[in-house]
Amino acid sequence: MKAIVIDRFGDAQELHEAEIPVPRIDSDEVLVKMVATSVNPIDWRTRNGTRAGWGFPLLLGMDVSGVIAEVGSNVHRFKVGDAVIARPDNRGTYAEYVAVREDKLALKPATISFEEGAAIPLAGTIAYQVIVQQLAVGKGDKVLVQGGAGGVGLFAIQIAKARGAYVATTASTENHALLRSLGADEVIDYHQTKYTDVLHDYDGVFDTMDDIDNGLKILKPTGRLISIAGQPSFTQQNGHPSARHWRMHPNGQDTAAVAELVATGKVKVIIDSEYPLTTAGLRAAHIRSESHHAHGKIVITIADSPVK
Repeated sequence: MKAIVIDRFGDAQELHEAEIPVPRIDSDEVLVKMVATSVNPIDWRTRNGTRAGWGFPLLLGMDVSGVIAEVGSNVHRFKVGDAVIARPDNRGTYAEYVAVREDKLALKPATISFEEGAAIPLAGTIAYQVIVQQLAVGKGDKVLVQGGAGGVGLFAIQIAKARGAYVATTASTENHALLRSLGADEVIDYHQTKYTDVLHDYDGVFDTMDDIDNGLKILKPTGRLISIAGQPSFTQQNGHPSARHWRMHPNGQDTAAVAELVATGKVKVIIDSEYPLTTAGLRAAHIRSESHHAHGKIVITIADSPVK
């Protein structure tokens, strides 16, 4: 099958097309014929060697959106032909087929496109886990989402609003209109204003920027900070307020919950751009992601979308 891989760490020019075997599935897995995937910062951080990979040739990508082509003998909740989305376990997705464990799968609602589906699994699921499960955001809570214009931030703002929270976020001026349209109550230009000067007595901070010290300053004594970018010190973890690191746990149920929010119109998927599964396409997509100028998710189209 066609895939885009790297044979060594480096810049975007290391991405190239290759023929690799179609994955063999285990009994608890399905084989997904890919329709779309997306580029996340973790992809180019792995590509350039900042984050460890798992052997060459290295297949990057962490979002699945496609149709099940084969099911393992112990798979019971999904069948051939189902349209699904997923964040698989350490399986790259820049390819025509991907093997995914059943517990990572979520059905793609018929009302959302495969391209929208490709934007959800990693960014949407981690935003859901932090906002809903770790910060336990509820009606009337005041929450800061740092870096609101990033892929995770866009989901986090909307999920928090759907739960009735007052949401502040940080972003450059060019992103303010978009973030307000998604429900942000307060958008702070971090180039001009320190959010610690204007935000006080918050219930929760979602740290996507490794800015833990400042995040803790705006919290109530009972407040909590969850960071996906930094590792809180012992003192920060045990202080009042407190901070903890969170690493995403791929989970089909959580992914399905985000997909349902999208299907019901409570969360909107923002797509910045789309590129094909080609050497040139992936190189351009990585360069776009590394520029930090993308407004939403960068989607990779692999096959023509089926009717389903």
